[in-house]
Amino acid sequence: MFDTLTDRLTSVFSGLRSKGALTERDVDEAMREVRMSLLEADVNFRVVKDFVARVKERCVGAEVLQSLTPAQQVVKIVHEELAALLGSPSPLNLGGQPPFVIMLAGLQGSGKTTTAAKLGLLLRKQKHVPLLVAADTYRPAAVDQLIALGKQLDIATYNEGTKAKPQQIAANGLRQARETGKTVVILDTAGRLHIDQPLMEELRDIERLTKPDEVLLVADAMTGQDAVRAAEEFHRNVDITGLVLTKIDGDARGGAALSIRAVTGVPIKFLGTSEKPDGLEAFHPDRLVDRILGMGDVMSLIEKAQESFDEEQAKSLQKKMRTATFDLEDFLNQVQSLKKMGSLTGILEMIPGMRGTLKGAGGIPDLDGKEFKRIEAMITSMTKEERHNPQMINGSRRRRIARGSGTSIQDVNQLLNQFKDMQKMMKSMMTGKKRIPKAMRGLMG
Repeated sequence: MFDTLTDRLTSVFSGLRSKGALTERDVDEAMREVRMSLLEADVNFRVVKDFVARVKERCVGAEVLQSLTPAQQVVKIVHEELAALLGSPSPLNLGGQPPFVIMLAGLQGSGKTTTAAKLGLLLRKQKHVPLLVAADTYRPAAVDQLIALGKQLDIATYNEGTKAKPQQIAANGLRQARETGKTVVILDTAGRLHIDQPLMEELRDIERLTKPDEVLLVADAMTGQDAVRAAEEFHRNVDITGLVLTKIDGDARGGAALSIRAVTGVPIKFLGTSEKPDGLEAFHPDRLVDRILGMGDVMSLIEKAQESFDEEQAKSLQKKMRTATFDLEDFLNQVQSLKKMGSLTGILEMIPGMRGTLKGAGGIPDLDGKEFKRIEAMITSMTKEERHNPQMINGSRRRRIARGSGTSIQDVNQLLNQFKDMQKMMKSMMTGKKRIPKAMRGLMG
């Protein structure tokens, strides 16, 4: 979502670094570029005006102009002010006596139903026992969708179809949660194509009956400033306690994410990062700013890796790399673990400096699945013996693997050659010789 903004800001800061000492005029020109970058990213114009004024005021002082590294000081100030713009981390308020109630509100199409299921999965990982309540009776598919997602994720769902009143469904769902020992109730309420009085009255009724611990507004980040205006309107009518920005992985310009907290005063609590069930993450302003400024996001990368990789497997893999016994079966396991972490392009961009390296090498490659699917198909078309001992794969075996995976013999040859180079690279790394074989570049994208 922030690719264009990241590129523009990176270019501005690179220009400053090339100057060495900075003058007030240099700062003015840089701030003009920053202002244009933010406006083109669809950030609210009042937010941009205040932000640039604060940054400029700090940059023309002794803190920057008399510094030994003025360009780095400018980046530091922009980083701090962006983080301040996005607010502080705001975890869910789930203190006290369960069951806790989380009510989701938002316009139709913002992603409330999928967010309800994702939030249920996230809370279950935190040792809660969630109950999803289908209180959106105006869109019949919403009830069916929530039931299907509940079955898929093995999360209990409460519904009364589409005939009962949403207020009654919410109250009855809360009662069932108490009776069945659920610790969190997630209410999926109705949305509209636009904000109207009946919708707000219904939400206020549900709020009065269930007394939610959190009222989260689900806003589609792809809609830009429309999401900001909708958030303002909802907050005027209902006591919104937090925001969930969905479709943050889309190709919109990202202005909503940078504006909505400053305009509404409501903290962002979660980001919807993908369509996958685990595509919801707690919002950390400093991490998002790191991504926007092209600095990577090491903490999120570590957390994703901890969720996806088994500690015992990691120790076993390390031993195999040390003893040069890493085979295609191990490689397949690593590919499948990487896929659990989400988009590979997104993972690479979390590594500090990797975005600039990839762009310098001719652009960021599309690593989101196609190549890995081909590799996975070829390896799964091999016998277990062939995976453990790739040297035994002769011409006839290569033809069989190509037919079984829907690829060509050349593709199979390429995979085996690249894997051989990967083994050499691992061996050289373990012996302190870190030169990467040339053919290895193919496997790296």
